[in-house]
Amino acid sequence: MTSFNERLRELRSRKKISQQELSDRLGFNRATYARYETGNTQPDFDTLKKLADFFEVSTDYLLGRTDKPRSSIQSDGFDEKEQAEFEAFINNPEHGIFFKDYLDAPEERREEMRIIFKALMEKERNRKPGQRQGE
Repeated sequence: MTSFNERLRELRSRKKISQQELSDRLGFNRATYARYETGNTQPDFDTLKKLADFFEVSTDYLLGRTDKPRSSIQSDGFDEKEQAEFEAFINNPEHGIFFKDYLDAPEERREEMRIIFKALMEKERNRKPGQRQGE
């Protein structure tokens, strides 16, 4: 399981921002933030919530309690099964090219991708056996 400090470092790297920039945006001391990433200290509850909000992930994800960045409640109407299908779909190399920037995309773009995915899945559900895609 991924540790808090590893997950924090990974999320910051995905956003392509420095420790200083993140610290400035959230009102932290850079040295304190650096200790979070090295695992030398843990943030208090309010700081943990700020970090989760900034990275748009759950606190459970930051703490390594789950590998799902967002809870099913946060997944814009997706239930757990739909969220699992969506994650499997975007992680498939054949589909991934379209969804490759999903995790780094702004929330509005991620919502658009989820809507497109739902539309694709609805079309597939209505397809009869032997029928080619798009018919």
